[in-house]
Amino acid sequence: MLKNRLKERRVALGVNQQELGRLAGVSRQTISLIERGDYSPSVTLALTLAKIFGMAVEDIFSLEEENDEKQ
Repeated sequence: MLKNRLKERRVALGVNQQELGRLAGVSRQTISLIERGDYSPSVTLALTLAKIFGMAVEDIFSLEEENDEKQ
């Protein structure tokens, strides 16, 4: 499962979903779906978001192992 800290990073940057979507070239709805964990972004979008925040992709997205969920 892909986990993310997108909302936390977005709030720290001081932008709303609409503005982040505009910066990333996607809709507000796409940003909302990613934040909720209902949509996994493409590699291109993940890299674009990381660039907007000035950080590595791994600082925003992480892969949660199946056995991590059971602990």
